[in-house]
Amino acid sequence: ASDKALSSGEADRLRALDERRRAREPLAYVLGEWGFRRLTLGVDGRALVPRPETEVVVERCLARLAGLMSPRVLDIGVGSGAIALAIADEHPGASIVAVDRSEGALALARENAARTGLEARVTLRHGDLLDGVAGPFDLVVANPPYVSAADYPSLQPEIRLFEPREAVVGDGVWEPIAARARGVLAPGGTLVLECGDGQADGVAAGLRELGYEDVLATPDLAGRPRVVEGRRP
Repeated sequence: ASDKALSSGEADRLRALDERRRAREPLAYVLGEWGFRRLTLGVDGRALVPRPETEVVVERCLARLAGLMSPRVLDIGVGSGAIALAIADEHPGASIVAVDRSEGALALARENAARTGLEARVTLRHGDLLDGVAGPFDLVVANPPYVSAADYPSLQPEIRLFEPREAVVGDGVWEPIAARARGVLAPGGTLVLECGDGQADGVAAGLRELGYEDVLATPDLAGRPRVVEGRRP
């Protein structure tokens, strides 16, 4: 804000932006960019708005990669590219393969890779979950859809009306990811999953049943367990 009077064009643009927000479009989409970790990413309706709890996912990935000089990472469901690009940004030796079945999300991730100057470190591929992906990887990470169809109508309009439904609604999507990740993880490699509020205990139990060891649930900034990880023996 300043004391300078707005021109008619600036006033019109401000009113247009204001109307978008009044219609409950996410502020990130109205602004066209959003901060995530150390990065500023372009965001729009092709992918979810990067959220604070997903920054905890990156934190856990970096902790698991600490001490590895040139780790290979697989990001399943890359969306805007937030997780893959943040790992590349904060671990200079990491190389990341990132997969998404949405061509729109992949296009946005490519734009963000170029925007951040990290395109040489992140390979983007079109595919569903782990289809066509060959390991070994030191770490597999995913933020899969985890809201039930029954709960979806109760979500705030910013999510229901504007964010891609296929990135939000899913039941048990983490299970095939966890089962198939064992086939591409190197021995001692780690799987890191984001999950919904109240789901961490079930996800952790599922990882143990699949044979993962050192299973750990980490709380988000509100103190709710939202990130579950486990190590392949």
